[in-house]
Amino acid sequence: MEVIIIEKKTFEEMTAKFDEFVKRIENACLRNSAKGMGEWLDNQDVCRILNISPRTLQTLRDNGTLAYGQIHHKIYYKAGDVQRIVSVVENKRKEAGFRNKTI
Repeated sequence: MEVIIIEKKTFEEMTAKFDEFVKRIENACLRNSAKGMGEWLDNQDVCRILNISPRTLQTLRDNGTLAYGQIHHKIYYKAGDVQRIVSVVENKRKEAGFRNKTI
């Protein structure tokens, strides 16, 4: 284990800056929660709600139909965005049904 010695004044300045940083983060969290960030859904939730496959969900992301956010390798969707495209998905499903009947 390596020991590093710093002056008391330097340590106090560092802790004061860290405390200030913590307060800024807490304030940012409070502002965002006050804005009503809402519930975030993952891939499985969205597939279940829209009754679509994961591949179809990827297509909706790729073509810009459904907005998403990504943290590391996990993708999240706002519940409001998913509700907005329910009619789009239903219309595409109906169009596909009509096309299959005419063949």
